[in-house]
Amino acid sequence: MFSRKILIVTAMTMAASTFAQQPPANSQQPPVKVNVINVCAPSSDEQKELTAALAKVPGKPVFSKDFEVARGHSTLDQSVPIPGMPALPAGSVSAADWVRVRREFPEAALFSNVQYSFSVDSTNMVETLVLRVREPKDKDLMEISIEDSASAVASAAAMLSTSTPVSRVKLERFGKASVVLTRCAGGEGTPATNQSAYEPIFRAASSIMERYRDALGARRMVPQELARLGVGTAPKAGAGSKKNP
Repeated sequence: MFSRKILIVTAMTMAASTFAQQPPANSQQPPVKVNVINVCAPSSDEQKELTAALAKVPGKPVFSKDFEVARGHSTLDQSVPIPGMPALPAGSVSAADWVRVRREFPEAALFSNVQYSFSVDSTNMVETLVLRVREPKDKDLMEISIEDSASAVASAAAMLSTSTPVSRVKLERFGKASVVLTRCAGGEGTPATNQSAYEPIFRAASSIMERYRDALGARRMVPQELARLGVGTAPKAGAGSKKNP
C-alpha cells in the first residue's frame, strides 16, 4: 500500500514537471505587430519628420559623371495582386510606358543617388522622384519618395511644362514604419479631410520635384524617349499611300 502511494505521488510529480516544461500552445506563434499609417493626417511628430527630411534635399544638386537613362513598356499581370491597388477585372490588361533617369551624387553627399521616373498608361501619367540615403543605418532615413500625377488626356510634354502639385510624400526609415502624407479628396459619402495644415509640406515637395525635373533634364528627355516608344506620336494622314495624280 505504501509503495503504491509512492508510485502515485511520483507519477503525479512527473506529470506536473512535464506540464511545467511544455511551453504554452501559442508561444511558438511569433508576435504580430500592426502599424497603422494615417496617410491623410499624420501626427505632429511625423509632420516634423517629413519637414526635416525634405529640408535635407540639396537645393542645387551637384551630380557625378555616372548616370543612367532607360525606357520600356511593362504589362501588368492581373493574376498578381499588388498591395494597395484594386484587382483588375478578369481578362483585362493594363500596360504602361515609362522613362527612368538616375544620377549619382558625389561621395561626400548625404544622398547616394536620385532616380526620376515618368510612366503613362491609358488613364494616368505619374512622376516619381526617389532620393536614396548613402548610409541609412547611421541616418535612420533610407529614402525619400515624392510623387505627382495627372490625367493621360494631356501629353507628357504638356504635363512637364507646368508645375503639377505633389500628391504623395513618403519616408522609408531604417527599422521603422514608413511616414506617408497623401492628398485625400474624400469620396462618395465620405467627407474630404482638411489638409490645410500640411500644405507647407506639399509645397516643399512640389518645389523639390520642380528643381530636380529641371536638373535632370526631364522636360526635354521624357517626351523624346516616350516618342521612341511610339507614345504621343500618330501616323501622318495618308502615310504609305500614293497621292492621286
